[in-house]
Amino acid sequence: MEIEIVTLSRQGGRSYNEDVHGHWHDDRYVACLVADGAGGHGGGDVAAATARSSVLGGFAAAPGLDGAALRRLLEQANRDVVARQAEGGKLAAMRSTVVLAAIDLHDNQFAWAHSGDSRAYLFRAGALVARTIDHSLVQQMVAGGMIDEEGARLHPQRNMLLSALGSVDEPPEIAVSAPMPLAPGDVLLLCSDGVWEPLGDDCLRETLQASRNPSQWVDQLDTEVRARARPNHDNYTALAVWFHADDEVTQLLPDTIPAAP
Repeated sequence: MEIEIVTLSRQGGRSYNEDVHGHWHDDRYVACLVADGAGGHGGGDVAAATARSSVLGGFAAAPGLDGAALRRLLEQANRDVVARQAEGGKLAAMRSTVVLAAIDLHDNQFAWAHSGDSRAYLFRAGALVARTIDHSLVQQMVAGGMIDEEGARLHPQRNMLLSALGSVDEPPEIAVSAPMPLAPGDVLLLCSDGVWEPLGDDCLRETLQASRNPSQWVDQLDTEVRARARPNHDNYTALAVWFHADDEVTQLLPDTIPAAP
């Protein structure tokens, strides 16, 4: 397989962008990340950038899909954000969500880890087959049968998080998946709530099915967010990873990473 990574990050209707994305790779492993900061200019963006540096740096030092190790990466990122909070001022109350996808190119599998409501999606043959579960009030309401997923997306308390990096009094809630298999044609999407909230899962799936390549899909996501989001809408960030069979890719793009057969 070959994998292709395409990214998008916009400030939306806000005066600055507190979202970040990033990825790292060697000959075997790839780590992809999206983080969504909160806490005001000079705060949320610093928290998100701190999380990115901590997680990707830690993964590069010891890459792998071990669940305990992935959890430790996010726990260390929380400590690093808390350490920056001690500088005070605009940084004192900063927080950040984070979602990480770790990919093993030799064994063709991946795992994800997250805290907060930035999401990871796995699509196979154009269908949504797996998704992270938000650490949020409305997600608890969904789990309790009080509302459905569409109701959660539109709920007035949809932005109330139950966990994020930057937690001082108690450790953040962190969810880590078991390794999952990958196949040619699979698509991973990591995104902040500025993408999935205005679009919903059905729009993500439908635009994917209508797209011939990841660049076209990400461009379509950008167009749809602009068309559907409310005035002064949130920052929005997406990182798409497409897995191609070898004969599907005749010329690698700059962000395309060859995977082992």
